[in-house]
Amino acid sequence: MHLVVDRQGMIRGLYDEAVDLAALGEVHLSRASQVEPDANGDWWADLQPVRGPKLGPFARRSLALAAEQA
Repeated sequence: MHLVVDRQGMIRGLYDEAVDLAALGEVHLSRASQVEPDANGDWWADLQPVRGPKLGPFARRSLALAAEQA
């Protein structure tokens, strides 16, 4: 799990259960992206909630999830 700590002590990272985040302090979770299919059945990873791009199309959801995490 990769965590980033800013100068104010705020920690950010992709959610993973590898680390007990509550041990680091108060936890606030928010959605950073959405992985959804389009009308053609292709999958997209939309990173707009964190001001990122829309990745895709992908033939399988697992590929969109991998691109989202990368």
